[in-house]
Amino acid sequence: MKILRLVPALSAAALAIGLASVSHAQSLPNPAPRTARPQFVILDTDIGDDIDDAFALALVLKSPEFYLLGITTAYGDTDLRWKLVDRFLDEQCIEGLPVVPGKPTDHQNVTTQAAYATPRFPRGCAGSFNLEEVMGKKGETLAREQKEHDAAGFILRKIRENPGQVTLIAIGPLNNVEAAIKRDPATFAKLKRVVMMGGSIYRGYDGRDGERRPPDAEWNISRDPAGLRALLASGVPVFMMPLDSTQIHLETKEREEIFAHGSQLTDQLTLLYHEWKAGTEGHPDAPTLFDPVAVAYAIRPDLCPATPLRLEVDDKGFTRPVDGAPNAQVCLKSDEKGFLELLLGRLTGDGAQ
Repeated sequence: MKILRLVPALSAAALAIGLASVSHAQSLPNPAPRTARPQFVILDTDIGDDIDDAFALALVLKSPEFYLLGITTAYGDTDLRWKLVDRFLDEQCIEGLPVVPGKPTDHQNVTTQAAYATPRFPRGCAGSFNLEEVMGKKGETLAREQKEHDAAGFILRKIRENPGQVTLIAIGPLNNVEAAIKRDPATFAKLKRVVMMGGSIYRGYDGRDGERRPPDAEWNISRDPAGLRALLASGVPVFMMPLDSTQIHLETKEREEIFAHGSQLTDQLTLLYHEWKAGTEGHPDAPTLFDPVAVAYAIRPDLCPATPLRLEVDDKGFTRPVDGAPNAQVCLKSDEKGFLELLLGRLTGDGAQ
């Protein structure tokens, strides 16, 4: 069983009351005032390959609109991704937030940030507690889900605890989503919605010089086309941010503003960025922020207005619009300036979640 360190400001009694659905906000000082009830959110990510997942996770953690129920890792070496998320949280003394790996899958891509997942020095959050002792049976359940790589079971459990209230933000291949639907479609259908990055409707991956290209089999969907087919047939409202609206670049001025901020969170982004940049040949200096656009939509849907479309998904992962009743709300063009303002404001702001 994993031993987690306890933030000094929290007592074991307080944890026992609320740790079943701990928000990262409880682990940080001076929470920002909230004018409306936060959304219950689960983040499903394939963090560790491209760098945009790390920026998406950071945006989630800095958004008071969210009450983060947990994080699940998908595709490839899900244990390594789990360890990467665990360190990212630990470096900020965010304790008690469940992170559950999904089933590992075959993969050939390079995990550019693997070194980050294997830290070589102790970190400084004071105090410690045993998750099972504090949470009792729920701690045992979480420990089992982690050991068995049961991200799908974790997602379904959180839906049962909060029916009709959970937003699943999916920013990786849909392996965990597909597994949850197969296991218990009735429970999965009680999600409030899925907000996802994936697909390519009229615009494919841009060329090296920014030239527009025809639609592509986008990465997240091409890794598991059956996952998207299952999701679109699940009855859950789907809000999709495809390549058409997510190819927003973090250019030097904005990037250096984040890296120079000097917080625990932005320091982690700086380190992960340089591991990503060095990890594979051919990466441009300016990363493309595909995944944070999905997170931003869950906060500010006006930044990426959605169009109802009916999509079909072929076995290669192409997502083609066809005639018929809509099965997804799809953002075809985003407010890039507004998105970057939101991202920089959150990541460099001093207010905690």
